[in-house]
Amino acid sequence: MSTFLHRVAHWAFRRRRTVVLVWVAALAAVFLGAANSSEPPEDSASLPGIESQQAFDLLDERFPGTEADGAQARVVFVAPDGQQVTSTANRSAVDTLVDEVADGPQVAGATSPFDAHAVSEDASTAYATITYRTTADDLTEASKEALTEAVEHARDAGLTVEVGGSALETEPAQGIGEVLGILVAAAVLLITFGSLAAAGLPLLTAVLGVSISLATITALGSALGFSSTVGELAMMLGLAVGIDYSLFVVSRYREERAKGYQAQEAAALAVGTAGSAVVFAGLTVVIALLGLSVVGVPTLTKMGIGSAGTVLVGVLIALTAMPALLGFWPDAVLPRRDREDSRRTRSGRPGRFGRNRNRNWTWTWSRQGTTPAGTARTPWGVRWARFVTRRPVAVLLLTVVGLGALAVPSLNLRMGMPGAESKPTTTTERRAYDALADGFGPGFNGPLTVVVDVKDADDPAAAVTGVSDRLADIEGIVSVSPPHFNEAKDTAVVSAVPSTGPAGEQTQDLVRTIRDERPAIESATGAEFQVTGTTALNIDVGRKMQDALVPYLAVVVGLAFLLLMVVFRSILVPVKAALGFLLSVGAALGAIVTVFQEGHGAGVFGVEETGPIMSTMPIFLVGIVFGLAMDYQVFLVSRIREAHIHGEQPGQAVVTGFRHSAQVVGAAALIMMAVFGGFMTGGESMVKMVGFGLASAVFFDAFVVRMAFVPAVLVLLGKRAWWLPGRLDRLLPRVDVEGEALMRRAPAPDDASGDDDRRESVTV
Repeated sequence: MSTFLHRVAHWAFRRRRTVVLVWVAALAAVFLGAANSSEPPEDSASLPGIESQQAFDLLDERFPGTEADGAQARVVFVAPDGQQVTSTANRSAVDTLVDEVADGPQVAGATSPFDAHAVSEDASTAYATITYRTTADDLTEASKEALTEAVEHARDAGLTVEVGGSALETEPAQGIGEVLGILVAAAVLLITFGSLAAAGLPLLTAVLGVSISLATITALGSALGFSSTVGELAMMLGLAVGIDYSLFVVSRYREERAKGYQAQEAAALAVGTAGSAVVFAGLTVVIALLGLSVVGVPTLTKMGIGSAGTVLVGVLIALTAMPALLGFWPDAVLPRRDREDSRRTRSGRPGRFGRNRNRNWTWTWSRQGTTPAGTARTPWGVRWARFVTRRPVAVLLLTVVGLGALAVPSLNLRMGMPGAESKPTTTTERRAYDALADGFGPGFNGPLTVVVDVKDADDPAAAVTGVSDRLADIEGIVSVSPPHFNEAKDTAVVSAVPSTGPAGEQTQDLVRTIRDERPAIESATGAEFQVTGTTALNIDVGRKMQDALVPYLAVVVGLAFLLLMVVFRSILVPVKAALGFLLSVGAALGAIVTVFQEGHGAGVFGVEETGPIMSTMPIFLVGIVFGLAMDYQVFLVSRIREAHIHGEQPGQAVVTGFRHSAQVVGAAALIMMAVFGGFMTGGESMVKMVGFGLASAVFFDAFVVRMAFVPAVLVLLGKRAWWLPGRLDRLLPRVDVEGEALMRRAPAPDDASGDDDRRESVTV
């Protein structure tokens, strides 16, 4: 692997103009395809195999012309204090609104609250239901404006009018996540490298990769069903891994230049060593993303495919475009002193690598390259590694106990899909939600939709009535609406209102009770029925995610285990990687529950309303974080193994690995945290949750697990960490991620040679 990538980098460096032109041409081609492509599809809520989806499908079949997920507006009227909506003036304003909206071309029906008994007991609140023949995404601006104008007319009459439902759903405020992430990444890179060019090249390649990927997703959106959500996730991951992968190559290039290698050979060695780690780190991310297809949710599968493609583009750019760009600016990425030395060397004047009075080579290595003898400072990574190697048991216990304590709140995880209750109070949907809860009770915002199939019943009307009566007798049901039949009279829909809110555990228990009593009800009435609606859908999705989690973990962890076993030629190192990953994910889930469900510190992160955790969040977090965690595992542990196979003892190998990679891994983690955390600036609660979850998981994994748990375990295991049975050792392919073959074949540096790990002045 390292030898092949070494040749690729040599070619890319020599043919740098060709390489850059190819990537620019690829960017132009996909942009042209994106410009000529049709509109991408909207996110699909289809979830095959769950009862709620089967009920929706039955509605689509039995009620042709009206989509089960068609747009709906629930217009809520609240009379001024001391008045009632049933007064003559207020009633006239309500009827006028209903009449205005009913004439719309996309309107399927407009029901007055006075005809549907949709008035609260104290007559202070009422609501009208507007249904449309199409989905909310397909509503025309004319239809939306007609509803908005009618609402304004009712407000002018003195009523408080708010609109819930999907027809006028408020778009969440757009944050500055991408911009903020790039700015923080630039600052981190500049501080780490001390060079504008070294900071700019990883950003440039990451933006190039994301641009190509997003344009490709857009161009293929119609054909493959890629929605805008696929592009958002791809952009988030593409920026994070694209910067990180190029960062590791540039860092290794500077290290090889500090040894005295010329630019072309240094670039080739950087790609042959760090590039090998990039390949396998990228493969672990791809495995985790493609593994989302195991869940059986089409939207997650498409998100995984799109993001996996973006990661692959980032890997290819780091291996080809980066050495090509280094060919254009070979010295620009070096620290200022090293750039000056390079110019002196080319001009024939001695630099810091010049000969001393005894005509011997003298040099001193520092964090960024070379410094005059006697002025080098021990890097923080080395100081920390020495601390861990002296106290491995204490560090290991503190790490496990600390992360375990943070994970405890995840035991109380409640899953659901946040609705209008999680929106800011500045939105009309949230105000409509609150008004309905005040006027009709908390359960009114989460009605259960019961689809009754009486196709085989002897008396369809009596069968539906029997089902409605049985439902009304169940404890926890406040009311059951009159049935609504289709034209064929073989299917009816009734709405059952719970006594508790849609996110309450009692409501979820109620849905389970109804389904448990279904066999008895169907036997007594001769009708079949299914329960759907938001609450039932949340329960079904949560159960589907929970059932899919174990198979998903088995597939992803199993494949990644094999991959890491090939990379590190060890059994215990992959096991350690998996255990550390579980600690970081558990702590991240605990943090999410603490903030977004229990509300501790919610105000700090701009969370206005707490509630259940998004059903797809746990499995989504597991998939993304597993891939990213393996990035740090490969980059950090590969340098430790490189030192070990070169003869160092386990403790010293850990110190050496941290000397070369701790600072870069820390910078990479800060960049990822900045990119993910930047998405918390948006107004959508679910986006904030994803950004917070990923950022916290990266923090726990990079700065706690990889910097403390991993070195402590490696020190305690000693040489046993690299044990591999002889028969398995012969069966596994050798990929040489550490570049051992390159070290044997590489020519001697032009300006210096020796052990780059030395920190004091060395005379040869």
